[in-house]
Amino acid sequence: MKHVAVVDLGYGDAGKGTVVDWLCATRGVHTVVRFNGGAQAAHNVALRDGRHHTFAQFGAGTFHPGVRTHLSRHVVVDPLALAAEADHLATVGVTDALDRLTIDGDALLATPYHRAANQAREIARGADRHGSCGLGVGETVAYGLAHPDDAPRVSDCRSPALLRRRLTALRERLTAELGPLDAPPVEDCLPAFTGFAGRVAIVDGSWLAGALRSGTCVFEGAQGVLLDEWHGFHPYTTWSTTTFANADSLLAEAGQPGATRIGVLRLVTTRHGAGPLVTEDPALPLADPHNPTNPWQGRFRFGHFDAVAHRYALAVAGGVDGLALTHLDLAGPELRICRRYDTTDRLTPGPPGDLDRQAALTARLLRSRPLYDDPPTDWAEAVSVELGAPVVLTSYGPTADDKTPHGPLLAPPALVRSA
Repeated sequence: MKHVAVVDLGYGDAGKGTVVDWLCATRGVHTVVRFNGGAQAAHNVALRDGRHHTFAQFGAGTFHPGVRTHLSRHVVVDPLALAAEADHLATVGVTDALDRLTIDGDALLATPYHRAANQAREIARGADRHGSCGLGVGETVAYGLAHPDDAPRVSDCRSPALLRRRLTALRERLTAELGPLDAPPVEDCLPAFTGFAGRVAIVDGSWLAGALRSGTCVFEGAQGVLLDEWHGFHPYTTWSTTTFANADSLLAEAGQPGATRIGVLRLVTTRHGAGPLVTEDPALPLADPHNPTNPWQGRFRFGHFDAVAHRYALAVAGGVDGLALTHLDLAGPELRICRRYDTTDRLTPGPPGDLDRQAALTARLLRSRPLYDDPPTDWAEAVSVELGAPVVLTSYGPTADDKTPHGPLLAPPALVRSA
């Protein structure tokens, strides 16, 4: 096995970061490639010595010396948030994160104007909020689609005159649509963005091809397949393709075979923010210190294991080579498994782009009720049977030491060679 792609088969927060950290600890990884999302990602990694970081834009393998991060053109890059993240990494002993970072110059640039517009729109929705993180990622993508030839991109940070023109047009357009924005003047933003260009390595699309030839790369997805822009439950979705599709396209462009596909699942099906969560059960005695209630997404919600939703995610993603099942330390007699709803036992993906169909599916899910079975004696076996894919990694805690591989797919290379 060479390259690995990791996606979340739920609503996010399943433990992608800790799985990527484990891969980097055991496989001599060269680069972690981010292939969707932006600064709204929150991939928690804890080390045995007590250090912790919530990875947003840096790859979740950054605690390991020498492991690089590459932000592909599919990532929405927020330089201000990136600088703050680098500062926190320095406080926990990683002082060279920016030196190990490369960014595709064609990636969209998230700015304070996108963030302010995102927050203004979400506030205006009132009780019908979508559950946005309020960081402007979706706003950046929407603006890029509306103005593809004029949207600010990372490479613009090396050209102050071009960047000034594009930031000015951005601010004026959003102000005309939404009114005054809670964001600084363009002249105040320019030094930060041009300074960012002088500090990080901005590269073109050919850089990744070289990295893929140089060693093992892990493609780290963000959010979850059930939040996918086309296949998620509209409108409670992200402006991002959360399946393997972007990773597949990057590998194909580099002339590389497809990566090993790992789907990450949490034993407890969770959701941060509004939208369907059919198995939600407020009586579950659970909490997550890394996912507190916040003013944009609201509370972190817990539900029993939802095999119906995860089967749908697997179908949307095009299948996996193996499953990583996390948070097994939460297994208990109160946690049950949902194999079917009162309306169906299977959800069928539709063609991408049919948001009316997805909205109708959302309405159906909001009316559905879960039908439960007792907790299985062997959760990994039960999940494997329900989803038709092998569980190749189990996790009973937050650190790499809490992970156990099963079978040859993710076995350490030395064990594979000696087998």
